[in-house]
Amino acid sequence: ETRFGTHPVQVVHEWNTAVHVQAAEGDPIKRAFTLDELQSFFDHADGEVARIRAAGRKGWLPAFRDATLFKTAYGYGLRRNETRMLDVADFGTNPHAPEFGERGVCYVRHGKAMKGSAPKRRSVLTVWPWVGEALAEWTTEIRPLLAAKSVPPSAALWPSERAPRVGLAQIDARFAALRSTLGLGPGLDFHSLRRSYVTHLIEAGWDPLFVQHQVGHEHASTTA
Repeated sequence: ETRFGTHPVQVVHEWNTAVHVQAAEGDPIKRAFTLDELQSFFDHADGEVARIRAAGRKGWLPAFRDATLFKTAYGYGLRRNETRMLDVADFGTNPHAPEFGERGVCYVRHGKAMKGSAPKRRSVLTVWPWVGEALAEWTTEIRPLLAAKSVPPSAALWPSERAPRVGLAQIDARFAALRSTLGLGPGLDFHSLRRSYVTHLIEAGWDPLFVQHQVGHEHASTTA
């Protein structure tokens, strides 16, 4: 009581407290793709596959993988590591949307963790038929050709010729190369695919609460 007054109190300063984790402190140059930019990006990624394959080069398999990976990241609003860590088995049926078949739900098992917690899981519903179609072509026709070269055999959705799973550096390099060729600015990064998913769904009139649950945001302000 002599030291603190009537009762002991907690002494709080900027240097002994945690930064507010919900504060939006992102780089202001970061943004979503416009629909035209996104279409050009995907078209160019597909075009690279055709160009490399026509030249008789073996790199068309990784190029096909990366093109499908980018479409999947956008199609489900996934973060970079969430996309990378997907396995072939991480998809299932949605009884309320049988038209999507075996890819009506994407089960994210490596979601962004809260501080001190394990990775957060969530289920993301398929909303666009073309996403399932792209995944079906990849998993049934193309992936087996690349996975056969993986040592040891991999259950990863995105295997690499040199490892069971593609690396983050490979993903970043491919994204940057496509962006540079199209003359797009650094404000568009891999996370812009996720920003675009949210933006385009809201612009199309989807329920904001549904979008919030799809991307796994705890607070509506984050989605906003």
